[in-house]
Amino acid sequence: MIKAVMIINTQGKPRLAKFYDFLTVEKQRELIRSVYGVLCSRAESASNFIDADSIFGPDSRIAYKHYATLYFVFVFDSCENELAMLDLIQVFVETLDKCFTDVCELDIVFNYNKLHTILDEIIFGGQVLETNSAEVMKAIEEISKLEAASNSLTLKTVSGWRNR
Repeated sequence: MIKAVMIINTQGKPRLAKFYDFLTVEKQRELIRSVYGVLCSRAESASNFIDADSIFGPDSRIAYKHYATLYFVFVFDSCENELAMLDLIQVFVETLDKCFTDVCELDIVFNYNKLHTILDEIIFGGQVLETNSAEVMKAIEEISKLEAASNSLTLKTVSGWRNR
């Protein structure tokens, strides 16, 4: 099971933190700081996997990738394969690149809802749903169409109500 997904910039500011177990906000902040402390102290040539028993408790591992100014971090237990988690990070980043055309930190900051929608199409409740970025993109496009239709309907209803 996936325990958490985080995107942290190189200054330690979380840009996304999604925990699949209930944790208080204070505990979440503490865990993010601990993860960042480990990531920023690692050499570029070090493995992309870390035992996270001391941070998240027994049977916890971290897989991460460092892209430009962002760390993409997945925390998971032994039921998940490490290489599959690394591949899932790649799927997530590829999907973000397709949505935002060369995703950057500002895209993540200003499109927070879309970021969560993308993540929810890939992982939901700590379980992997989809590993194909093309399929994720199809779902995101359908959601966008539904949102546009809903907004159009709302605008028509509101303008029709005002005309009465």
